Amino acid sequence: MRDSLAAECEQVLVVKDPESSAEAIVVVHSTKLGPAHGGIRRWAYASHEAAMADVVALARAMTHKCALCEVPAGGGKAVILDHPGLDRESAYRLVGRTVEQLGGAFYTGPDVNTTAADLRWVGEETRFVATDAADGPGDLAAATADGVLSAWLALAEELGAQPSDLHCVVQGLGAVGMRLCERLAALGTRLSVFDVVPSRLEHAVQNCGATAISSDQVTQTACDIFSPCALGGVLTEPVAASLPARGVCGAANNVFGNAAAADSMHRRSVPVVPDFIANAGALIQGAIWNLQRERITPERLHRIGVTTREILQRSRAVDRPPSQVALELARERLER
Repeated sequence: MRDSLAAECEQVLVVKDPESSAEAIVVVHSTKLGPAHGGIRRWAYASHEAAMADVVALARAMTHKCALCEVPAGGGKAVILDHPGLDRESAYRLVGRTVEQLGGAFYTGPDVNTTAADLRWVGEETRFVATDAADGPGDLAAATADGVLSAWLALAEELGAQPSDLHCVVQGLGAVGMRLCERLAALGTRLSVFDVVPSRLEHAVQNCGATAISSDQVTQTACDIFSPCALGGVLTEPVAASLPARGVCGAANNVFGNAAAADSMHRRSVPVVPDFIANAGALIQGAIWNLQRERITPERLHRIGVTTREILQRSRAVDRPPSQVALELARERLER
């Protein structure tokens, strides 16, 4: 499986630091439209094969995201194989050195479990990283939340409702999920929320007027829009067959467990905004800064909503899942 996954990528680098035993995989999926962009994810994978499958899927999604958002960049990703004895500094410096050796073919930044402090270690090893420096691209989590909100509002329009009339279940209250809750609360949306960190739940309840729910209730609570903002794969086939929501739009990557789950949601007439367009805000903001040294305007992120409307309308017209339509549109733009 590893060879077949690597075959679709321009470069796959498996790197190790002998002194600390840190290990990472850095993938450049495509530079057809420009230098690859993708964050660094630190995760305790069950196996090397699982890590490889995840990093390639994430890098592939970044390629499609760039094409859909008309960003002059391609897709890449890095994962650090986490374990209890990991020397974090060594691991992030290892990724930084690897990115630097690629000479600008790959720009990196934050992803799951990677903090601003981690990125400062990366930044000491490479020029090609987005950090929290004052002269950097700005708040990438906020840009992602703004993009998800733009896509969420397009979905609400597809459902024929105003935000203040809707109930949304938000799974995951990290940097993006919490900001999304704050934005939805300001629009009057009723919120039910879950996170594994109790303090985040408390913050959402106190500051967003949200109702806390348990992990078992996340995919069983009736709502208008389900917003997964944690890890991917939440829409498995059983969940897709029974999820009590009218639509899905969130920040999580690779939200479907498999293609059959996407088909199931479509057969139930539940539109799912493709994750690689909904969560593209950080990519747009970071890539434009890296390549052009320009700050984007809010209108640039609002275009995520425009693309979302196009995808949902085309999905309805051709009677195919939005994820398939989005991939077709991305491939059209890549070919052009």
